[in-house]
Amino acid sequence: MNTPLRYLALLLCAAGLLFSGCAKKAGDTSAASATQPGQPTVALVVKTLNNPFFSEMQRGAEEAAKAAGVQLLVQAAEREVDVERQMQIIENLIQRHVSALLITPSGSREIVSAIGEANKAGIPVIILDTRPDAAALEAAHAKIAMFIGSDNYDGGKRAGQFLVGKMGGKANIAVLEGIPGHETGDARLRGFHDALKDSPEMKIVASQPANWERDLGYNVFQNILQAHPEVNALFAASDLMALGATEAIAAAGKTGQITVVGFDAQPEARAAIKKGTMAATVAQSPAKMGTMGVEWAVRLLKGEKPPAEVSVPIELVR
Repeated sequence: MNTPLRYLALLLCAAGLLFSGCAKKAGDTSAASATQPGQPTVALVVKTLNNPFFSEMQRGAEEAAKAAGVQLLVQAAEREVDVERQMQIIENLIQRHVSALLITPSGSREIVSAIGEANKAGIPVIILDTRPDAAALEAAHAKIAMFIGSDNYDGGKRAGQFLVGKMGGKANIAVLEGIPGHETGDARLRGFHDALKDSPEMKIVASQPANWERDLGYNVFQNILQAHPEVNALFAASDLMALGATEAIAAAGKTGQITVVGFDAQPEARAAIKKGTMAATVAQSPAKMGTMGVEWAVRLLKGEKPPAEVSVPIELVR
C-alpha cells in the first residue's frame, strides 16, 4: 500500500473506533456515568423524562452514582401512559443482567410480571414513587427489595384541607385525575376526598382523568368549564395537569376566579403560585428519591438488608 493510502486507512480506522465508542444503544435516554470495568451497573427506569419531576429524580440518582463509583443507566418511555414501552425497556435491562433495577412503574399491576422476571434473574428491584399493586405481587409470588417514596394519601389530604380553609368550607370543585387505576393518583384522590368528608358544602361537581399530561389538563378542564361554569376550585393530581388547567382558565377569561391546587411543586408551579394563577401545590423530593434509590442499591449489592420502605417527606407550598 502506498503512503497516502496507508494514511487514509489509518484515519478511517480511527474514525470508526471513535464513532463506535460514542454510540448509545436504542432506548437509552441518557449516557451511562463514567465507570471502570467491573463496576456494578444500576438501571433507573422512570415513567418519562418529559416531566421535570423525573428529570429531578435522574439528577439525584446521577449524583449518588458518581459518589458511589457505580455505573448508572437511565431509560424511559416517551409518555407516562406507555406501559408497554416501559416493560420492553425493563425486559432488555434484565437480559443485559444489570446489577440492580430502580423503577417508577407506569402501571402498578402491569409492572408485577417484570418484577417476577427480575426475581428469576437474581436482580434486586427497588421501587420509587409509585407502589406496585400489593395483591398482584402476592398472587405472582413476586418480591421487591424495598419501596422509596412519598405518602401520596397524606399529600392529597393536605391539598384538600388547604382547599377547605381557602374556600371557607364552601366550593364547587373540579378534579383532574391521573391515569385511572394508577396507585399514585388513586392515593392522592383518596386523601383529597377524605379531607372533604366533614365539609358537605365542598362539592365535587366533576372528576375526570387527564393522564398526568399538560395538554390533556387543558382540554379536559376546558370541557369541564363549559359543562360546569359554576366551578370555582380545582384539585389537579399533578402540576402538569394543573398548569394546563390554568391555561384553560385564562382562555375562558376566568383567571383569579378559580382556586387551583396542584401536586409535585415543580418550578413552573411555584412560579404560578407567586404569580397568583395557582394557590398551592404539594412538594415531594424526587431528587432525594433518586439519590436514596442508588444508595440503597449499592448497599443491597454489598449484602445489607434494607427496610421494607423509606418515606420521603412532603410539604404544602403556597
